[in-house]
Amino acid sequence: MRWFSRVCTRRSGETAKMRLKLLLVSDKAGCSPEMILMMRDDVIHVISKYMEIEKDKVRIQVEREELSSGTGQALPVLHANIPIRSMSNKGLY
Repeated sequence: MRWFSRVCTRRSGETAKMRLKLLLVSDKAGCSPEMILMMRDDVIHVISKYMEIEKDKVRIQVEREELSSGTGQALPVLHANIPIRSMSNKGLY
């Protein structure tokens, strides 16, 4: 529960704001807040193999966007904001 340890160091107002955002995102995506946190942790883990990122500033947002076909259907879309500190050339061709 790495997420819980970060919550304990924040003020209660910041924690409440973060939880509300997480609930709103999970509601839009149709999945649980725990699933969103697991996806965030997985994204951080994979990207960290290739570049140095600011892990505490990674933001994941799920929105619904209409299809361009004009059918009125909306699909969930995942947006990730991942601040990069540096990129290494190791492992690149």
